Amino acid sequence: MLDRKSIVENADRVKQNCTQRGVKCDVEKLVELETARRQRQMEAEELNRKANEVAKTIGQAKTPEEREQRKETGRQLRERKETTQAELDRLDKQAHAIQATIPNLTHPAAPIGGEHDSREVNRGTAAIRQFDFPPLDHVALGEKLGLFDLEAGARTTGHGFYFLKNDAVLLDLALQRYALGILQESGFTLTTTPDLARNEILEGIGFNPRGPETQVYSIENSDLSLVGTAEITLGGMYSGVTLDAEQFPLRICGISHCFRTEAGAHGAATRGIYRVHQFTKVEMFAYTLPEASDAMHDELLAIECRIFDGLGIPYRVIDTASGDLGGPAYRKFDLEAWMPGRIGAPGKPPGEFGEITSTSNCTDYQARRLGIRFKRKGEKGTQFAHTLNGTAVANTRALIAILENYQQADGSIEMPPALRPWVGKDRIAATK
Repeated sequence: MLDRKSIVENADRVKQNCTQRGVKCDVEKLVELETARRQRQMEAEELNRKANEVAKTIGQAKTPEEREQRKETGRQLRERKETTQAELDRLDKQAHAIQATIPNLTHPAAPIGGEHDSREVNRGTAAIRQFDFPPLDHVALGEKLGLFDLEAGARTTGHGFYFLKNDAVLLDLALQRYALGILQESGFTLTTTPDLARNEILEGIGFNPRGPETQVYSIENSDLSLVGTAEITLGGMYSGVTLDAEQFPLRICGISHCFRTEAGAHGAATRGIYRVHQFTKVEMFAYTLPEASDAMHDELLAIECRIFDGLGIPYRVIDTASGDLGGPAYRKFDLEAWMPGRIGAPGKPPGEFGEITSTSNCTDYQARRLGIRFKRKGEKGTQFAHTLNGTAVANTRALIAILENYQQADGSIEMPPALRPWVGKDRIAATK
């Protein structure tokens, strides 16, 4: 979250930022509550000081009556202090509730507006392929090649679940191994993370584990929820910890299953495995000094581009507009892969770009909520770290991009050269 003092001192800027993000936050109410809270805090401190002064004089009383009078004065001061403290705590709780809803500030170079105002800033090295046959979508390809079973997933668990089968399993594992190799070369610590996290960690990262708008599956009668991304667990690794500045940057990647309710999802993108309730993802996470987070953001984006350039997948890089940013993100870049099997706009040929990765700089927004601090050598006090996240590979969407871009006229799928050592073959073809 944003620093409360900074919100009060820059209220107009914060209000404008909320408007640009399309978020309704009562910043003026927060300023009012914080002003009253500070007044009560000064009153409580003054009452406490007076009570302590009276307590020191009780032993100096010359008569029993004077002693009792001073004790009574001290008791009254302490009662007033407790009443004032209770009011202070109430105001602080109300202010915190509003503070938690205020989104991060927005990078000055990020586009302002909604989804359609996001800006393409780059393209990958692979060109969009021109097919000499009508390309199929991943659902039709998967059915022909026996790669996944959507009906069995619906029978066993429900719509939005699936079974990967045969060579799709090998391809899924190959994508993970390929991404991990690149991340290990880039200095990342490799981890597999828990698929569950405490709700306080989800809230600290910026996810809402309860309520009608949640995208999170919660575990009944517990304070645990299934994670929607390893960003949650990787960000929670150092919750409440003070690190040394010399330890930065920390680069960590994690493999986890991801669970999302996808409430309200609809449209063509729900067909097949593009938008599902469970998938595997390799996630990047970084902790940096404040002055180094912009450079780390560029590094994470470069790694995402390296991964998909290495796979030969056509993609574009999108600088996400303010109104489409999540609350914690200061700036976010998306990679959108060309998916030739997706149905385009009416009157246009098939093929559309679909999001496959994203990377966000969250500055100190998450660290402030999670209490992740660092100390510089020779300096007093601590500061909040900056945190960043980025998708290395979200397997279901990467599978779609590979199947649809590498399909052949005979119905087989050529394997990207980078994955062949892990898949164990050059081509996926129908088997009897």
